[in-house]
Amino acid sequence: MTAAAPTDADLIAAHAAGDPHAFSELVRRHRDRMWAVALRTLRDPEEAADALQEAFISAFRAAGKFRAESQVTTWLHRIVVNACLDRIRRRQARPTVPLPETGFNEPVAPGDSMAERETSLLVHQALGQLPEEQRAPIVLVDVEGYSVAETAKMLGIAEGTVKSRCARGRGKLAKVLGHLRNPDARPDVPTHESKRKHATPEGSRSAGRAQGSPGNGEGR
Repeated sequence: MTAAAPTDADLIAAHAAGDPHAFSELVRRHRDRMWAVALRTLRDPEEAADALQEAFISAFRAAGKFRAESQVTTWLHRIVVNACLDRIRRRQARPTVPLPETGFNEPVAPGDSMAERETSLLVHQALGQLPEEQRAPIVLVDVEGYSVAETAKMLGIAEGTVKSRCARGRGKLAKVLGHLRNPDARPDVPTHESKRKHATPEGSRSAGRAQGSPGNGEGR
């Protein structure tokens, strides 16, 4: 009978006790998900990679203080988000222009269609248009699936603040991404309403007068 795989909490405890391999296993388990959080928050692969490295170094050093009051993944997310926010604050002090991205920079499943990739890119770009204070809670709540309470604890803000920032961010995303639900809602696509306006009796009479109808004397 094979032994059960150690839990995340077991790995943290083993690392704190001096096991040289425990933390590497923890990183292996959660690296991809933490990378996705960093990338969505920072929108710059290089910045995200640096933030993730800083976060794992912080977690490595702080593992001995982990008290299992929350899940290990929640604890890691909090450290990653804080590392991202620190880099955002430093970036605001020294503004730079991030390199354009060609995609999400995440692994693509073989079955992903081009339409799904395009939608993913549009969502990523829309998230990037949000202010950082709205983007971070939306990534945690709507993308990563954390509760409002967990997100508030990670970001160090009140639960009501998380709710209000998510609501404002969702409103902005709805405006930007509305065409994904209804392609006819794009600004450059005529709506059915606009087509009907051109087909009204008044519109037909105006067109007839412009072309010289028999009733205006021009056809005689």
